[in-house]
Amino acid sequence: MRRFTRLRPALPVLLGLFMGLPLALQARDAHAQPTGRQAAPRPAAEPSNVNRIVAIVNGDVVTEAEVRSRARLFALNVGLQPAPDLVARIRPQILRQLIEERLRLQDIQRRRIPVGDDEVARAVNDIESRNGLPPGGLRAQLRAAGVEPRVLYDQIRAQIGWARLIRGMLGPQAEPSEETVREALAAHAARIGQPEYLLSEIFVPVEDPSSSAETKRFVDDVIARLRQGLPFPVAATQFSQSQTALQGGDLGWVNLEQLDPEVASVVQRMPPGAISNAVEVPGGYQIVSLRQKRETGRENATMVTIRQAFLPFSSPLDPQNPTDQQRAQLTRAQAIRGGCDAVEAANRAAGAVRPADPGGEVRLETLNPPPLRQLVAGLSPGRASQPIVTPDGILVIAVCSRETRNLASFTPEQAKQQILRDRLENLSRQQIRDLRRRATIEMRG
Repeated sequence: MRRFTRLRPALPVLLGLFMGLPLALQARDAHAQPTGRQAAPRPAAEPSNVNRIVAIVNGDVVTEAEVRSRARLFALNVGLQPAPDLVARIRPQILRQLIEERLRLQDIQRRRIPVGDDEVARAVNDIESRNGLPPGGLRAQLRAAGVEPRVLYDQIRAQIGWARLIRGMLGPQAEPSEETVREALAAHAARIGQPEYLLSEIFVPVEDPSSSAETKRFVDDVIARLRQGLPFPVAATQFSQSQTALQGGDLGWVNLEQLDPEVASVVQRMPPGAISNAVEVPGGYQIVSLRQKRETGRENATMVTIRQAFLPFSSPLDPQNPTDQQRAQLTRAQAIRGGCDAVEAANRAAGAVRPADPGGEVRLETLNPPPLRQLVAGLSPGRASQPIVTPDGILVIAVCSRETRNLASFTPEQAKQQILRDRLENLSRQQIRDLRRRATIEMRG
């Protein structure tokens, strides 16, 4: 499959509004823990053979403890207990993944590719953000399930280092020529009006044809968990061997001609929100999720920027018996006049309990919850809203800018990124195949 530029979707503005008085709106608290599933309880004590060596990769050992730790990480992701039958079912794929990771790390170390702790931390923060977790929430969930955070951090470090290594190997090809960019722009222009698909992917390679059936069973297991509610970005980060893994498997907008024929045949029949069955492609199996569908080059949207001032209450609100402090906060909120500058100043004066800018530029049509979308749609730029009373404070919103824009436009910079991503993915798959061919791998059973 060819890889194309990931166009960042507008993020929903989570203003932290809750059901309160009639003017209040309702939204999800940006710092709330997900309630869809509970963290798996701590597993029982490990058996005595966890330090047993199960594979030796060019002299580096892989232990049973590592396999079990990765299995626990998978169990946490899918909301299950790491029961022995689950570990046994996914063990071959986990072991294959660890062997491949060893090969990548050895190549990274041999070439002295640095990966800083701050880079790993930023990647963890991004995973938390994509999945609605507060800072530190991922670490807490890992430990609650008996998984040391290092298990995930090591995997992320290998992914970052490998991406850097592959980009370095690409050399001069990392900078597409002007002619190549012009050709990409012309090809995009020729497709205007044709269907285009926003996809996410998980790619699981089959290195040995004899293990194809085993890998297929594992992929089917992942698909079942995805359809039960496992967030696609979490599964992609954990299991995908594509260059898109650290971006949660995000492929961006593609058309059918840019996909492997097998994948294209599936995607054109999928409704938005669907997750495919396992698709056999050159080198392995692919899972795709169709997030949106549109016409190439045509997606007009209203983009807005927002500011908020939050005036907190010192105690929970009783609507029938407000305190003097709550009445005073309402009076201050009613006195806010003007646009974004006035709202930002009021937020600072109130102690900046919540950020004045709740999410940067956002797409009005996708702003949730609907009452918030209606409120923002009715505000003229430069005017503050009426006070919105909530149980823990009063909110005032202002729209700073509103602009209608074609989000499907295709710039030369996007064309460059598209070409680069395609080249990186092809080189990555070739390099790991070469490392496996040259490696000395001893399986200990």
